[in-house]
Amino acid sequence: MQLSAAIQSAMNDQLRKELNAYYLYLSMAAYLGHRNYEGFASWMRAQATEEQAHAMKIFVYIEDRGGRVKLGPLDEPQHDFASPLETFTAARDHESKVSASIIALYELAIKEKDYASQAMLQWFITEQVEEEKTSSQIVETLEMVGDNANGLYMFDKELGRRGASA
Repeated sequence: MQLSAAIQSAMNDQLRKELNAYYLYLSMAAYLGHRNYEGFASWMRAQATEEQAHAMKIFVYIEDRGGRVKLGPLDEPQHDFASPLETFTAARDHESKVSASIIALYELAIKEKDYASQAMLQWFITEQVEEEKTSSQIVETLEMVGDNANGLYMFDKELGRRGASA
C-alpha cells in the first residue's frame, strides 16, 4: 500500500518540522552552553538527538510506504534568549506546535483512510504527551527557582544528568 500524494506531502512537511526542532534544540544548547549552563545545554543536545531520531522515523516510514522523501529548507532558529526560563518556555511552546501538527497529520490519515499511517502516528501522539509534560515541568521548576543562583545551579546539574545518559 503506497502513500497517497496528500499523505506523502504532509509526511515530508512533518519531517521538515522534526528537523527544524532538531536545529532549534541545537541552537538552544549553543546559547545555554555559551552562558555556562552546561547541564541545561546537555539536556538540549540530548533533546536535539531525540528530534533527529523522530525525523528519521518519518524518513524511513515514507520510504517503507513507497513514497519519496523530499527535504525542504530549514528555518533559521532563534539564537538568543533572555534566560534559561525563556529558553525552556520556547521549547515547551515549540512542542505544543509539534503536537498540533502531528494531530493534523493524524486527522489527514483518518480522512484518507490510511490505517498504516494512523498506527505509525499513534507513536508520535504518545511521544508528544511525554514531550509536553516534560517541558512544562521544567518551565514550572524554573519559574519556582526564579533568579536564585543556587537553585539554578542545582537544577542545571539535575538536567545535565539526562544529557549524560543519552
